[in-house]
Amino acid sequence: MHKRVEPEAGRSSARLMLRRFLKHRMAVAGLVVVVLMVLMAALAPVLAPHNPNQIFDKFEASPSSEHLLGTDSVGRDVLSRLIYGARVSMSVGVGAVVVYVVIGVLLGLLAGYYGRWVDQVIMRITDVFMSFPYFMVILILVSVLGPSLLTIIVVIGVLAWPMIGRLVRGSVLSIKQTDYVQAAVALGYRTPRILFRHILPNALSPIIVNATFGVAQAIILESGLSFLGMGVRPPAASWGNMLSEAQSITVLSSQPWIWIPPGLMILLAVLAINFVGDGLRDSMESRS
Repeated sequence: MHKRVEPEAGRSSARLMLRRFLKHRMAVAGLVVVVLMVLMAALAPVLAPHNPNQIFDKFEASPSSEHLLGTDSVGRDVLSRLIYGARVSMSVGVGAVVVYVVIGVLLGLLAGYYGRWVDQVIMRITDVFMSFPYFMVILILVSVLGPSLLTIIVVIGVLAWPMIGRLVRGSVLSIKQTDYVQAAVALGYRTPRILFRHILPNALSPIIVNATFGVAQAIILESGLSFLGMGVRPPAASWGNMLSEAQSITVLSSQPWIWIPPGLMILLAVLAINFVGDGLRDSMESRS
């Protein structure tokens, strides 16, 4: 029978993983950046110098003491919209990942544990979802349902689960053969208890790493949709629809304060989250 892991051993393992993560300098720097962005999104009403939708009489004004990053073509303060745009990006990133992790984990657990026809049906559904041209399907669904923050989160989440579903299924196929799972089955434990108390905790590593990278991917998708006019609708501020103003040579060449800040924020957010994902992957693999 599987020997129960003592709390001290679990804490020791967590400390070892933390030490390995802290040795990954880029991951630590990425984590600091992500925390600062989350705080910026949470404290947007305090940090923003102006209402993001307030229109001033200065259109496309260059940076000044009143408007540190200038104003856009409508006369709104770019810095304020940049700060509020973090709310949209972080909400989409985290929200979409929560949706697809829940779907992927549940289906992956069922497919890996029950096998046979259940596995075949779920895997064929997974193949169908993975065969879709991902971005095109998102565009179609968002245009049909109507672009909004909730729509983007749900659509991305519903379409992005196959990869994590396959990862969980593969882990379950291996874990369910272990002695402690076989002992739990022999003792007559109910299936939900076996799945969520004995199997899932031992399959968390790939889920956490995949979810971290998924946040970055969701931010890029939302930015692309908003740039094309299919994301968060103005006057709501998002980094993607701020970039959509950079569709003319005049703006690109002579008004960099309109498009460079949101572009840099997207780049910084995605890089920081990917660095955190790299650090988590390395520390968890080392622990394993």
